[in-house]
Amino acid sequence: MNRRWVCLATMGPIGVAALVYVVIVLGFIEAEAGHRLAWPVLGILPMFVFGMWLLTVSASRTALLLALAPTAMLVGSAYETFIYRNVEIVTEPWFPLFNVIGLTADATATATFLIVFATFPDGVPEKRWQRIAVGFLWTPILAGPLTLLTTPHVVTSPYLGISGDAIPNPFAVPALEWAAPAVYFLIVQPWPAVLIGLGVLGHRAIFGSPAVRARTRVIAITVGAAMLVFLLWGLLPDIWAVQFLVYASLIALPVAAIHGILRYGAFDIPPGDRGRDVARSSNLLITVVYAAAVATPAVLLAPPLTAVPAILLTALTAVVLLPARGWAQRRLHRTLFGDRERQLAMLGELGVQLQRTGEPGELLDSLAEAVRDGLDASWVRIRLVSADGEFAVSPAGVAGGADSDAPVETCDLVRGDDVLGRIEVGPRRRGEYSDAERTLLRTVAGQAAASVANVRLTAQLAEQLDELTASRERIVAAQDDERRRLERDLHDGIQQDIVAQIAGLRLARNRLERGELESAELIELQEQARETLTDLRELARGIHPPVLSDNGLVAAVESGVARFPIPLAVEADAAVRGERYPEEVETTAYYVVREALANTAKHAGATHASVGLARSNGHLTITITDDGRGIEPAATAAVHGGLANIRDRVAALRGTVRVTSADPPDAGTVVLVDLPVGDRRG
Repeated sequence: MNRRWVCLATMGPIGVAALVYVVIVLGFIEAEAGHRLAWPVLGILPMFVFGMWLLTVSASRTALLLALAPTAMLVGSAYETFIYRNVEIVTEPWFPLFNVIGLTADATATATFLIVFATFPDGVPEKRWQRIAVGFLWTPILAGPLTLLTTPHVVTSPYLGISGDAIPNPFAVPALEWAAPAVYFLIVQPWPAVLIGLGVLGHRAIFGSPAVRARTRVIAITVGAAMLVFLLWGLLPDIWAVQFLVYASLIALPVAAIHGILRYGAFDIPPGDRGRDVARSSNLLITVVYAAAVATPAVLLAPPLTAVPAILLTALTAVVLLPARGWAQRRLHRTLFGDRERQLAMLGELGVQLQRTGEPGELLDSLAEAVRDGLDASWVRIRLVSADGEFAVSPAGVAGGADSDAPVETCDLVRGDDVLGRIEVGPRRRGEYSDAERTLLRTVAGQAAASVANVRLTAQLAEQLDELTASRERIVAAQDDERRRLERDLHDGIQQDIVAQIAGLRLARNRLERGELESAELIELQEQARETLTDLRELARGIHPPVLSDNGLVAAVESGVARFPIPLAVEADAAVRGERYPEEVETTAYYVVREALANTAKHAGATHASVGLARSNGHLTITITDDGRGIEPAATAAVHGGLANIRDRVAALRGTVRVTSADPPDAGTVVLVDLPVGDRRG
């Protein structure tokens, strides 16, 4: 069985039995002892309930000690009540042995409380001397056995109200009586242990590292205030206001422990469980404190208050304090989980805003403002994923002036398997973010991801439509330019040659009729016809080279290597060389290579270029590289037309083009073209 459940099953029944006994005796049998009942009910009970609850969620050493301390206090209170009820047993010869129970219970409560406080929140002091000092805090537990052996009279607890100086102790060992003063002043008296424990806690809270000071600050202030109140109680025990401060200081101790759980994971409670456990413990503590507060007037005023007025006073107190209890619970839940009503309203308003918003900027601004208001964040910014898959440097939506601050919480905008962007949240205006608020952030991100995806898709479609329109216009313009070029080439070149040849043939016919024609004239006309045929073939090759149709893409690309003005290498494996692709793919690939190489020759200033062709996964990849100056801003306009032509041709086949300039810029340019080609063809 788990250690904590064994302790719970042991200490729980012992503490409950002791409390029930005290309540029955002081509340019913001895009804006039109301002030004595206030200590166990108002002072010990809240800490006992918190300690028992703590055993259900934590098996840490400090949790066991914090549960043991109020249990020992209840046992000590039951012991005092039993002696108060049966004072005659002090004359019994076995009373010194029985008295050890009371001394040990009080000493155990003192030692365990001091150890929990001195080692808060994780039970391990940082320095070696602190760990040694904490070990001495266990010595008060020896008070009962040591006084039994060293003191000839019975040493009773100062809270018992009975002096044991006149009660003989038959169990004392005469040879050890010399140690009785040291045992009394060093062990029985609680102040040495209290000073050691407070010294360790104070040194950690004042001189420790910044992290240690932050973790121990609240508990140190709470314990210090409690010590002052108890000191005041010792000087003024009969003042009602001082008694109220004593009970309030005891209630403040579990409150400080709850704060340690939430902020620093006290008692080894995991981060994911802190919010839930703090909510449960705080609700339990609020209920116990409410019940104790309701019972306080009747307990403190009896006697002289009789039964019926006490009942009426208790009922009135319960009604008066009920709004305070509700306010405390609402405040607690708002601190831990945020304002649920505001968060639900935020979700509703966000849904309406997402339906109304059409522009990306407006959508992201609305989303950032909604998240900031719902989480009470100091700032919120949203980054979208850029084309290269990285989060954009400039945030798309900002609320609260984030600047360059690092976020404390982030949540990705995910649609399917695609990450669209990220919501970054700055520190909370008050407190820290709870698990419920993190869940709310994920809910908002999931709700907004679809709208962000739709708006981005709409913007992309509009951009693609504009690009498609511009591409069609460029294609039409390019076709018109090509037609006019062909007309000029035919009119100014080949047409004139043919006209000259026709005139020469007419002249030759006339000379033939007169018998003046010589064979050299016919040879000259034959050479002119051959030159015209060559010009026609060159013109046709510019439109669609025969080698492309006859031998394929790689051969067509290699046919121009010799005429390229700088060294050019064509790299393709045997499979690519031997494969024929669809006609439109080969034509597009050929002219893309020609256009890219033309840009290289004109603008790159390169000394070497290469063309790589590869096929994989149904795609033909063409890589044109050079070692020139790269794409400089000044040359961008000059090569823009060529790049636009390449993109237009490739986009018509649903391919992609990527042009990159190496880093540093003068290390060359890479044009990467990807064309879908489908299954292999022979």
